[in-house]
Amino acid sequence: MAVSDGKLGILDRLAAGDTLIFDGATGTYLQNNGLEPGGSPELMNASNPDVIKGMAKHYFDAGSDIVLTNTFGGNKFMLERYGAGDRLFELNRLAAEHARSVAPEGKFVSGSIGPTGEFIEPLGTATEDELYDTFAEMCKAFEVGGADAVMIETQLAIEEAAIAVRAAKENTGLVVMATMVFDKGPRGYFTMMGVTPEQAVEGLEEAGADVVGTNCGNGIERMVEIATRMRAATDKYLVVQSNAGLPIIKKGETCYLETPEFMAKYYRQLADLPINILGGCCGTTADHIRALIQSVRS
Repeated sequence: MAVSDGKLGILDRLAAGDTLIFDGATGTYLQNNGLEPGGSPELMNASNPDVIKGMAKHYFDAGSDIVLTNTFGGNKFMLERYGAGDRLFELNRLAAEHARSVAPEGKFVSGSIGPTGEFIEPLGTATEDELYDTFAEMCKAFEVGGADAVMIETQLAIEEAAIAVRAAKENTGLVVMATMVFDKGPRGYFTMMGVTPEQAVEGLEEAGADVVGTNCGNGIERMVEIATRMRAATDKYLVVQSNAGLPIIKKGETCYLETPEFMAKYYRQLADLPINILGGCCGTTADHIRALIQSVRS
């Protein structure tokens, strides 16, 4: 869908054969810029707007085409833990406004929706309607704040991801992307709730997502394996956001060891599959994004 003012939208760019570049880690950046351990990143949208704008600008300056909003935990369930459940619309709208305010011409903002941490009845106490309502309100806030897309990310259960996709599609005109996180076990790749990469592609596309894929949980080599399976399952648009390896603890600090140079050659393999949108997740920095861009566009 093209933006009404004649500019090319995300799907126009993908249809033209462009590989689009996402940003890098949000949590890593915020922890280095004032987020207290155990604090709410989303409350920083109101209390530290300059840090949030700075993060978006940091990645746009590195060459990212799409930057995520600081709203990974912006759902009702997560915000209620910080006594901020009644500020859901405000915090999500502010996040989109902050990213939009520093976005260069022709660049995009995508609202981030992470998992709620809840189980749907009968496994848990959350109802499908509650999940739908919180996702719909988040997506409306993104759109009001100037976002172009929504990224439903780091999902474990196809049911929850599908509700979020539906909520976005039915309540906004945003481009809808959805990704799941996989672990490698003796029987191959599954999400924590038992979804395979192929089932993820099928279920997310069936729910109506424009772009599907995987993020988080793995270093770049495993992401190539997962992405290869996903590409074999669909000819539609795919997105991959890789961690800079799996975290290790060194002297009490969480470290990610995959360097920009190491990841770059695998990003090239992903682009060749093709994976249409590439980016970074935990542990990736602006340097990783610059190396990714150089590798893919050289």
